[in-house]
Amino acid sequence: MFFEYPQLLYLELLLIPVIALYLYREIKGQDAGLNVSTLTPWLTKGSRIKKHLRHIPYIMRFIAISTIILALARPRSSDDFEKINTEGIDIVLAMDVSTSMLARDFNPDRISAAKDIAIEFIAQRPSDRMGIVVFAGESFTQCPLTTDRATLINLLKEVETGLIEDGTAIGNGLATAVARLKDSQAKSRVIILLTDGVNNRGEIAPLMAAEIAKTYGIRVYTIGVGAMGVAPYPVMTPYGVEIQQVQVEIDEQLLGEIAQNTGGRYFRATDNTKMLEIYSEINKMETSRTVVDSFPVYKELFMKYALIALAALLIELLFRMIIFRKLP
Repeated sequence: MFFEYPQLLYLELLLIPVIALYLYREIKGQDAGLNVSTLTPWLTKGSRIKKHLRHIPYIMRFIAISTIILALARPRSSDDFEKINTEGIDIVLAMDVSTSMLARDFNPDRISAAKDIAIEFIAQRPSDRMGIVVFAGESFTQCPLTTDRATLINLLKEVETGLIEDGTAIGNGLATAVARLKDSQAKSRVIILLTDGVNNRGEIAPLMAAEIAKTYGIRVYTIGVGAMGVAPYPVMTPYGVEIQQVQVEIDEQLLGEIAQNTGGRYFRATDNTKMLEIYSEINKMETSRTVVDSFPVYKELFMKYALIALAALLIELLFRMIIFRKLP
């Protein structure tokens, strides 16, 4: 506790001579004499109690004056509080949903593994706004930037192959993701582009989309999905669905250039474990900025002293009006 106006506390010194004067009068008054015929009225029990109580009104007045001075000095207390501001990152997941994502070199397949691991990634970043863009022969926004984790995850679970025309339009997917981020006011803006093929569709060249991302200061992390060499893929035959080994084609050079041009990084995911490691590494590289502001919070304490003064004055008034009331 401290006082905002401590100089007012010197007024308490004025009570010392007042108290000294009162005590002096009390001592001097004991020497006064009065001739009476009998001491009976002064020997009753009630009179002795009243004799001791006569000091209470003055004590209450001293207390009232003292606490009023304390209240005027404005007593306060303070505590230090910390306010934590988290500056999140805006992230768009651009996911390939072409039919080649049904390959089973991942468990159970590429697209299911990509969704499950992305959901874990989303859950680990509560301070960021995130969105989802899907692409195959075309691209569209599955979920705009949001902090609503439940909606984001539910919309991600609905992602599947066959939603749009087949193909791999990497440039279109990247350009759509850039469009979602270009007006963002976040300090850091990131696209995680996941694909398992070679650009073969779309009106926008992937490197042109990367240049646009660079212009807006957007980093692009690219992930090539697929085992090395060949991968098991479900193929429809006259005898039903059969698993055949198909060649894995990923344009790693293109994905590397996109990442390098935008200040990101290229990764190759060959199985579930490797993909999980990639998302974990991106999670560490893109950390949210936390700002801690420390500030004092003051609490005013004058009210309790004012209430004590009021109570003391009321007690004095009651004593003077009831116990020590004077005849008119």
